[in-house]
Amino acid sequence: IYRNFDFCNDYGYNALMTPFVWMFIKNYENLRKFIINNKSISSLIQLEYSAFSEATVPICTFVLSNLNENKTNKLYKGIHIRLSDFKGNMDTQRNKVLKAISNPVDYKYISNSKKYSNIPTSPIAYWANLNVINSFKNKKLIEYAYPKAGISTGNNDKFLRKWFEVEFNNINFNCNSMEETKNVKEKWFPYNKGGKFRKWFGNNELIINWKNNGYEIRNFKRSTIRNPKFHFKKSLTWSTLSSSDISFRYNEQGFLFDSKGANCIIKNEIYFNYLFALLNSKVTMEVLSFLSPTLDFGIGSISNIPIILDNSNLNKINKIVSENIIIQKNNWDNYEISWNYTIHPLLIFGERIIEKSIVKFNKLQKVDFNKLKSNEEYLNKYFIKLYKLTNELDYNISKDSISMNLLSKNDLITSFISFAVGCMFGRYSLDKKGLQFAGGEFNINNYNKFIPDDDNIIPVLDTAYFDDDIVGYFTKFVETCFGKKTLEENLDFIAGALSKSKKTSREIIRQYLLKNFFNDHKRTYKKCPIYWQFSSGKHNGFNCLVYMHRYEPSLVARIRTDYLHKTQKAIEQRIVNNDNIINNSTSKQEVANATKEKAKLQKQLKETQEYDEVLAHIANQNIEIDLDDGVKVNYAKFQNIEIKKEGSKTKKVNLLKKI
Repeated sequence: IYRNFDFCNDYGYNALMTPFVWMFIKNYENLRKFIINNKSISSLIQLEYSAFSEATVPICTFVLSNLNENKTNKLYKGIHIRLSDFKGNMDTQRNKVLKAISNPVDYKYISNSKKYSNIPTSPIAYWANLNVINSFKNKKLIEYAYPKAGISTGNNDKFLRKWFEVEFNNINFNCNSMEETKNVKEKWFPYNKGGKFRKWFGNNELIINWKNNGYEIRNFKRSTIRNPKFHFKKSLTWSTLSSSDISFRYNEQGFLFDSKGANCIIKNEIYFNYLFALLNSKVTMEVLSFLSPTLDFGIGSISNIPIILDNSNLNKINKIVSENIIIQKNNWDNYEISWNYTIHPLLIFGERIIEKSIVKFNKLQKVDFNKLKSNEEYLNKYFIKLYKLTNELDYNISKDSISMNLLSKNDLITSFISFAVGCMFGRYSLDKKGLQFAGGEFNINNYNKFIPDDDNIIPVLDTAYFDDDIVGYFTKFVETCFGKKTLEENLDFIAGALSKSKKTSREIIRQYLLKNFFNDHKRTYKKCPIYWQFSSGKHNGFNCLVYMHRYEPSLVARIRTDYLHKTQKAIEQRIVNNDNIINNSTSKQEVANATKEKAKLQKQLKETQEYDEVLAHIANQNIEIDLDDGVKVNYAKFQNIEIKKEGSKTKKVNLLKKI
């Protein structure tokens, strides 16, 4: 762009089509200032992705005058067409341009480029409202806070974990400084790395190996430690890369933070909630549409957000922001994915009927949701008025833009089943709230109301062959939670939420636990499941669940001898029973049913026999796992097991369901 001006005559034009990054990102600030101060933008079209079938790239096409037209004509204005709202093919965007050329449309802007210089880094923000531009005359966020980028580990797989992967007692949530980490025994510490769009509170899932003040990371060649004195402080955090609007969250003390999950430490505590409210308002998103139109919300852009302080309304805003944090924290803690999860929400009401608990919970959800929506709209309205943007911005927000996770009936039922499985393994307890066991020495005597499985192996089969069959266990759990009198009603309700099938409630629950539970579990736990499903294959000859945090090297051998072999004998006996029916029954329907079931059982028997070979191979190895290595490393030890047979190719077999 710069070079081509040399090829123009004094009154010539420089016309190009380029990526539109030069208009916005800091790397091209000097180019923009050169154009604004010495040349003129005659016309510019900012295209949306997919404007050309040949490539999906962000581009613009423009004509630059080699003269500074403002010197001869202070009223000179260029024509700008913004197609950002028109996603689609070339024909769609071409038609919009043709329409804009000869018609007044809301995506055409007549603008003098001089105004861009009033915005930090001088972005080509041709659509910027004069009141927004004037707001940049105020002090910037950098004068009230410290927006900082954090750690780049150089190898996230090596140094980061989901909090639920490791032994819970090996996580320290209470450190106040990096220096303090030298004197604690724990290896893992909470870590912010951004995450999906969510305001006020949440996305607290990751931990980092910061043992002995990050000794391993500090001595790893590819790592970078930024702003050490700002870690572990109370702050605001946000994702620097986003596919949508920005969202700031309250960050309790005790966290380290990433380069992509940056932190903002407020200098004066008095303005903490005020600035928090402003940053989560529509005004900030409007400002960032000029500072960061590519949705790269880096430190530089955030630092330049203009701040108008209004001390007269601090108390009201403090109250609203505190409410928002509490609502979103409670919402986050309703999920197992929170380390502050205490008990399933359906058990907090003392009801005997699950459906009534769901009705009460939904009422609470609705109240919180509406309160959060009302609070956010109040803050929008307040800041829009303060920044004089009433004609440009609507303070109202759609329900879809509220970042509160709403649990549907199906969500509540499947998460209740997950909580039940957690109690079956002793992860949770009906005696005490919160996480009860996640690594260490397991003691079954710590449980009274509902006793966990004693051997950490729960069979999940299409038929109840064992006393500790998972459906029987679950039935007992529902009875313990809600009472014997309402047991059948509650089981029917649970089954109805899982399927519209006309089968019995126990059959529906069995099918869910056999075929769908693990998929829901790995989705909830972000492909790092803590309950592992040993599975013989697609015919479901044998399945069982185990809890990773109670794993012992002898576990696979016990699965084989205590469960798989007994399952095989039970299948063989059922085949014999079906043979008796086929040979002796006079009912054609009975014979047909027995023949069909026998064929299924024979497939299951063959599947379990092949699975037995793999289990035997692994059982003899007495494999150790280390929780610090995380789920994926430990899980891989039981996958792609090579089995060699004479006269045939080597076969790879998975002991566990794929994740």
